[in-house]
Amino acid sequence: MKSLQLLEQLEFHNKNPYAEPLHVDKVGRVLRFTLKPGQQVIEHNAPDSPVYLVVLKGRGLFAGGDGQEQAFGPNALLIFDPGENHSIRAVAEELVFIAILHGASNWN
Repeated sequence: MKSLQLLEQLEFHNKNPYAEPLHVDKVGRVLRFTLKPGQQVIEHNAPDSPVYLVVLKGRGLFAGGDGQEQAFGPNALLIFDPGENHSIRAVAEELVFIAILHGASNWN
């Protein structure tokens, strides 16, 4: 068994959001995203995997396939279908969330 403390040793970058791979293997990956206020993850998708986001810290605006932003904070689970466009924006505070992808070990 492996274990990680998800809110320890957070790393934020000044120019862009930071996506830190926490676990990567042949069946998927887990990434920890850290965003400073004003940073955003531009619209994109994972064509071959659902994307599960778990908000750990802060509040941000999240948009799915319909492009409508909604605010979510800690303990929210967001589910995006394979190929569904999504984007994320940190507004007034630091935002930390986990992204879990299955069958997407080559996704960047």
